[in-house]
Amino acid sequence: MSTELPLQGLRILELADGQGESCGRLLADLGADVVMIEPFEGSPARKQAPLFEGVSLYFETHAANKQSLCLDLNSGEGRQQFATLCSQSDILVEARRFDDAAERQTELKVLREQFPKLIILSLSDFGLTGPYANYRGSNALYLALAGVLARSGIEGERPLLPPGDLACEATAIQAAWVTLLAYWQRLHTHQGNLLDFSVFEATAQILDPGLGVTGSGAAGRSATEIAPYGRPPVGKIYPIFPCADGYVRICILNPRQWRGMCGWLGDDHPFTDPAYEYIGKRYKVIEEINALIADLFSQQKAEALVAEGQRRGVPIAAVATPAQVFSDKHFQARGAFTPIEVNGKQALTPSGYLEINDRRIGLRSRAPECGGNSDLPVHWRQASRSEGLEESSAKAADRRPLSGLRILDLGVIVAGAELGRIFADQGAEVIKVENKAFPDGLRQSSRKVPISQSFAQGSRNKLSFGLNLRDPEGLSYFKELVKQSDAVFTNFKPGTLESLGIGYETLKALNPGIVLVESSALGHTGPLAKSMGYGPLVRAASGLTGLWRYPELDDSYSDSITIFPDHFVARLAGTAVLSALIERRRTGVGARICVSQAEAILNTLATQFTRESLQNGTLKPLGNIGEFNAPSNIYPCAGDDLWCVIDVQTDEQWRALCLAMGRDDLAADEMLTSAEGRIAQREQIDQAVSAWTGTQDPNAIMETLQGKGIPAAAMQRLTEFDENPHFQRRGFFRHFVQPGFPETLQTENGPVSFSELPEPVINPAPFQGQHTRELASRLLRLGEKEIDVLVEKGVLETIEEDYKELVNAD
Repeated sequence: MSTELPLQGLRILELADGQGESCGRLLADLGADVVMIEPFEGSPARKQAPLFEGVSLYFETHAANKQSLCLDLNSGEGRQQFATLCSQSDILVEARRFDDAAERQTELKVLREQFPKLIILSLSDFGLTGPYANYRGSNALYLALAGVLARSGIEGERPLLPPGDLACEATAIQAAWVTLLAYWQRLHTHQGNLLDFSVFEATAQILDPGLGVTGSGAAGRSATEIAPYGRPPVGKIYPIFPCADGYVRICILNPRQWRGMCGWLGDDHPFTDPAYEYIGKRYKVIEEINALIADLFSQQKAEALVAEGQRRGVPIAAVATPAQVFSDKHFQARGAFTPIEVNGKQALTPSGYLEINDRRIGLRSRAPECGGNSDLPVHWRQASRSEGLEESSAKAADRRPLSGLRILDLGVIVAGAELGRIFADQGAEVIKVENKAFPDGLRQSSRKVPISQSFAQGSRNKLSFGLNLRDPEGLSYFKELVKQSDAVFTNFKPGTLESLGIGYETLKALNPGIVLVESSALGHTGPLAKSMGYGPLVRAASGLTGLWRYPELDDSYSDSITIFPDHFVARLAGTAVLSALIERRRTGVGARICVSQAEAILNTLATQFTRESLQNGTLKPLGNIGEFNAPSNIYPCAGDDLWCVIDVQTDEQWRALCLAMGRDDLAADEMLTSAEGRIAQREQIDQAVSAWTGTQDPNAIMETLQGKGIPAAAMQRLTEFDENPHFQRRGFFRHFVQPGFPETLQTENGPVSFSELPEPVINPAPFQGQHTRELASRLLRLGEKEIDVLVEKGVLETIEEDYKELVNAD
């Protein structure tokens, strides 16, 4: 097993100034040599809030494991040095803020022509083209325009921004996925790439997408189908109950879980009838049932409730506070946090997003001193490691990036479906191995066909192979497939593969090059490793649920409709898989990748948790305010439940806003000329801004203010996506025909709107067992009679006769 990190030797230049640095950080964690190119006065990110005794905690958490080189890119000498570095590099991550997108695009195209093998990731607010190209963005704006804000909060209240910087952090991981995808393509074609990556569009794909896979509670419907016009009611399916020392959340969905809860309530309650094992029956009286549970939990402590729930098979988690997250025995056992020194003080910061071969992929070195690697150009004169790995001859430019890879996909529900889907979209042969005795929950549908819209979105382009892994003969055929495959994807409860006899050691013995992904709720080790992996419980345990509420309402937890981090975790795992495949080209050895969904959330909040460890009480619900400037909030507009976000970030933008509102008096107020002064008068300012926005259309406000360089956005609903001019101009949507559906289904396009990667070829999701015969013949060399016998024995499963006509018809 290699002791090197998978991307060791990969050379990456980073030009960023406070946006997108998590992309380079993850690639650096994975072993790449990531060099920040900074001006001699230092990157603006070195001064980005929050500060601790003058030190930017954003920079400390986003520049770790990187190197620093100072260049004056406005001088001839600096530009020449930069050109030399580009000629010696594999990837350029360019995430600076420009005033003119067209000028930026021209500059990047020149670089693309000058360095034909260089992968250039251009990460920007809205992309290099389209009607929003010159708009200024921020985390709050992306959430507003991407349809997240409109659904966040609780019924009867104002919309509520999710905590932290989820949009910025999650999309940066998608940027890392796209970057390695382009690099993998380069290894086969010798061609570089210019990737026009829009944070806004990525937010619409990775945070509760309107067109993507939805969770179990959606019953197979799309997010658009179930999205209310306003905020959803307080969650009943994933309820939260007060207890003696805080709150706990439960997720009781299937009959077995209800039997555990029913027994916990005792023998004398009115819902012991077995009919209540079915969620539809139970939901009709859910308020009465929840009242009984609330009474049972009220006098007990969270830790005891979690332990008892574990014993009874009832999915449960504490709604953790930051202090409880730091002291959590499971997180401590897993080393989820690690010490880091900040200005002479010891802080705690999340240890890293994932593990590869039982090694934490995370913090190795602190953020560098400005220009601390001035001798780097000398060291980089030697060829990079990756140059010797390229194919001897280039292939066609329209090659699908992951063609030639074969994936055995055991993943289910959202995170499992998405990981296989993003590989299938890019040309990998993804074989969904499934069995009717244990169906993927996403197949549930109110339609006459066993394919929901959610399943169609998450399993498009896949092949379905019906196989009974609990039969010894079926297991032997799976092992034969492993020998011919590149990766196995799972999101089972830890230990499931071992219980089936196909744990990593077995898989590796069959195929030393196999890459195994094991995604789980809380990780594959630790006292709570085998907890049920429901997203609402993951969010509760990681502290996200406790932060996602209105500051003035203690029990207003508002994350019941989100399915974060499922789509995000799929991109995270995908990035790790590509890094392992890149390393395998050199060593011939695969890897075991383990992802904890809870720790993925912790790492998106790395800056905030690091600050909390130094300044207790800073990590708390903030509602909709931007902590470090004002005005920065959501504001009511004319009409029914219409809102806009205005996110002033500089003193110049404040003056421009005052002029736009016709408030010369505010512009002249010396107490409001600085961010500190405006924060002190936040309430007064918000009242003035609300009075102005309350009489106007939100889209008009966005257009007016963005035209003056002020970050502003209308709150967009999922039902408005089709009419969004920026989505339309940038080819955000695609359509496909799914057999059994009378209407064409709309879906998202690829993970980056414009690049030299081919667009995904979109084929429908398969019926269960649809490709069993073809795969058994092609890969297992079985004849028709042998297949018939195995189907009769229940080892193999094929598509039901009723659905063959639908497949053939389409």
